Amino acid sequence: MTGATGDPGDTGYAGAPGAPGAPGAAGRRPYRYLPAALVEPDWRRLPGWRGVTGAQWRDPQWQRAHCVRNLRQLRAVVGDLLGEHFYLEFAADLRQFATMSMLVTPQMLNTMAAAAPARPEPFTEAFLADPVRRYMLPIRSDRDLDWPSHPYAQRDPLHEAQMWVTEGLTHRYPTKVLAELVSTCPQYCGHCTRMDLVGNSTPQVDKTRFALRPANRQDLILDYLKRTPAVRDVVVSGGDVANLPWHQLESFLLRLLDLESVRDIRLATKALVGLPQHWLQPAVVDGLDRVAGLARRRGVHLAVHTHANHAASVTPLVAEAARAMLSAGVRDVRNQGVLLRGVNTTPEDLLTLCFALHGEAGILPYYFYLCDIIPYAEHWRIPVHEGQRLQEAIMGYLPGYATPRVVCDVPYAGKRWVHQVADYDRVRGISSWIGPESPDRRYLYYDPIISLPEPGRAWWAARGAARTG
Repeated sequence: MTGATGDPGDTGYAGAPGAPGAPGAAGRRPYRYLPAALVEPDWRRLPGWRGVTGAQWRDPQWQRAHCVRNLRQLRAVVGDLLGEHFYLEFAADLRQFATMSMLVTPQMLNTMAAAAPARPEPFTEAFLADPVRRYMLPIRSDRDLDWPSHPYAQRDPLHEAQMWVTEGLTHRYPTKVLAELVSTCPQYCGHCTRMDLVGNSTPQVDKTRFALRPANRQDLILDYLKRTPAVRDVVVSGGDVANLPWHQLESFLLRLLDLESVRDIRLATKALVGLPQHWLQPAVVDGLDRVAGLARRRGVHLAVHTHANHAASVTPLVAEAARAMLSAGVRDVRNQGVLLRGVNTTPEDLLTLCFALHGEAGILPYYFYLCDIIPYAEHWRIPVHEGQRLQEAIMGYLPGYATPRVVCDVPYAGKRWVHQVADYDRVRGISSWIGPESPDRRYLYYDPIISLPEPGRAWWAARGAARTG
């Protein structure tokens, strides 16, 4: 083609020389895709796991038994590779800011500082900077001490418990419900949006507890769904469904599949990323095959939703588990990540994660949420306009069906694409969104105060916004 300047190795389009956006020194897209094989880091580089065999590593019971739950156990694994300053900062964070108790699987811990030399100073530096560490093992110096919490931060920011129609069943959307079967996970993320219910209490948060026995709660959930045929889509979550014994989860799913009105079932499990060994157990794979087969015969779409925030956590074991799910007959395995500053809020980090998920692991990038307005999360959150720029920056690289949508989960209004904002005061960081009932009713969302220009910070300070969380 006369005048074409496209590089045949470039996935961008070939435009006329000098045309806006045309490839070239000034116009080439800033991200260049290069295929990268997934890596399972060598856990034996860590002093406490030097004698761990491959068979042990693949054993889900070994993984669960060797989760890191406190600083003593972290020291036993990492030893002197981490400086004393880290342990002091982590202990201080647990006392002052942590909304989730410490619980990290060996699988997830092993992805942190994976390429760092096994020597104290470089390992500590790499561990401190590690993006997975930043949200799984936050420390005091990560937080913004001026504005650790937004004045409108809430322990249940989406008011899910307020929308319970029976304990553990949130009916938030007209045709969809969220069924929380369990209040624990194999691991706890610092930014958990269900921090009011999930996990052990911390000095900052005395957790809410389910009152009903699990069997009774499930009976009431199913009874409500029988009486409410308008519900066609059920997200089965918690916590994490991987913490429910498989025979109990399968029993619930089979009863759910008895309901003619149910057409979509989604299983929510971060354990696909943090504990893929669970989903590779023969009994679980066979059980998933039975459930998926029945769903297929019934014409029900069965999918699995997981939660990966950085490419480093997408390893060969994760890919193996995802492919086992697809082979068992699950229609889709999808990822719903959270945008977290210092973890994945550059176009490069986000695209690298999406290519690892879609290209290497068979997991469909689906949503990336703005981090919810929970206590002590301001250092992670980004403003709406940054989410908009990220959405724009990642367009055109992935197939359309695999290009994730950046969304804001607006309290009471529900999920909204970041470009659906109705009004936006960027100085004060207040955005308004149209609700589901009427175009005249607006719902508010708040940018992190630390992201605002000085006049906006002053405006909040003048209104007595708490600066200590």
